[in-house]
Amino acid sequence: MKKLLTVLAAIILVVILIIGFGTWLGDRGRDDHGDNAGGPTPTETPEQPASCPAYEVAAAPGTWESNADDDPFNPTANPNSLLLNVTRPLQEKYGSVDGPSDGANGGVKVWTLPYAAQFRNIGALGEMSYDDSRTEGQNRLSAELSATHGECPGTRFILVGFSQGAVLTGDLATDIGNGNGPVPAENIAGVSLIADGRREDGKGDLVGSKEAGGIGAEIALSSVGALVQPIVPGASMRGPRPQDFGALQDRTKQFCAPADLVCSAPRDVGNAIQRANDLVAANKVHAEYATNGGVVPDETVPAWIVGWAEDLVDSGR
Repeated sequence: MKKLLTVLAAIILVVILIIGFGTWLGDRGRDDHGDNAGGPTPTETPEQPASCPAYEVAAAPGTWESNADDDPFNPTANPNSLLLNVTRPLQEKYGSVDGPSDGANGGVKVWTLPYAAQFRNIGALGEMSYDDSRTEGQNRLSAELSATHGECPGTRFILVGFSQGAVLTGDLATDIGNGNGPVPAENIAGVSLIADGRREDGKGDLVGSKEAGGIGAEIALSSVGALVQPIVPGASMRGPRPQDFGALQDRTKQFCAPADLVCSAPRDVGNAIQRANDLVAANKVHAEYATNGGVVPDETVPAWIVGWAEDLVDSGR
């Protein structure tokens, strides 16, 4: 019986991973976030071409919110992509970018990661596997940072990721913060991760509701990884990141709705039937960050991130 309950709970969590990565559409807004910005003390900016931006915002969408051929300056793969509620307001404030050489953009280049953003599962066996999609996304994001840094060594980066995009952005931020990334940690102004599937307490700053007491689904499911494979072939549940964010620890913001089982899965996945019922009841929460005003006070998570990014840029942090 205990084994059956463990299998049941694991299957439900995997289903949540699959159906939770849908489409999102919500309000956009900006408030004053003064003290929320965080970031290192500004240092002297290295000499670089006049076309270089002072900042680049690099956004990594979630599953089914991008594709490998999408336009990174005007993404259209999914018109309801959550991170459009971040990138569009920033483009509206700082101007639009038509290509990588047009970097000045009022000091800001806004770039959205084009990658497969797929999640092979028993209902979509023709899609790229989660592992391969995530790896493609992380490699492309790393290459973008490296290319910009090579041409514009003084440009500072603001990284934002959602869901699968939060996982790969968090993995890259871990590398950068521990001296193993494509750019120095000092070039990262800040990182925001929404619904990170490898989230755990003590790694990054959990913004807003502190009731998200669970752990990322990749951690929760790592002990029953063999059960996951038949349901989501090629999706490794890798467990926690081996390090914290290092030099980026205080600059990394985590956002997680308390009932979102992608970033706040129960630690005792095989404990009881009631736990399984609780998981089923919480399925839709992952899809509501564009409208959920209960994760951060008085606004949505995308609106908070817009204000945070504006504070970083306008203050020169």
